[in-house]
Amino acid sequence: MNNLADPGPRKSNRSVLFQAVVVCLVMFGFGFAMVPLYRAFCNLTGINGRMAVVATETLAQSDLTRVITVQFVANRNQYLPWEFKPEVSSVQVHPGEIRTVTFFAHNLRDVPMVGRAVPSIAPGEAAKYLRKLECFCFNEQHFASGEARNMPVRFYIDPRIPPGIDTLTLSYTFFDASPQTTMVGDKTAAGS
Repeated sequence: MNNLADPGPRKSNRSVLFQAVVVCLVMFGFGFAMVPLYRAFCNLTGINGRMAVVATETLAQSDLTRVITVQFVANRNQYLPWEFKPEVSSVQVHPGEIRTVTFFAHNLRDVPMVGRAVPSIAPGEAAKYLRKLECFCFNEQHFASGEARNMPVRFYIDPRIPPGIDTLTLSYTFFDASPQTTMVGDKTAAGS
């Protein structure tokens, strides 16, 4: 009698192990690549406020033949106890002209809070032509108890914006991003 084990199961086990290792490596590589892919996608589409940042010296000449109205809207999550508003409701700009506007925010609570602003641009087609050079939406905003401040947004509109777009709306919604925030049912409760 032959006491040697059948090589079939051993070969099958090695094949399954090899496939599992390959799958794990592919999953790791995909997870590792997600952040740069997401950033590239957001830069391309203008989603999440990640617009291409361009040095001012590379800007084309302003198009003085066109005027575009940029409207500003400020919202806050219903559970965020802040005052938040634009200092002006709209400005008129020439494509290529750099403008700065400010938004006012005030933490009405007696505890420090962290806020995160999420931008939105309408019409959606205009998102790829609005370039933010400076914006409070790029980072979380830390506010002390009762703190109020003006926050700038420095932007320009790419002169290649289609002729049919003469008004665009830049809106921000502030959400509570404080680390002590917990969800309780449908309500948000911030720990003191």
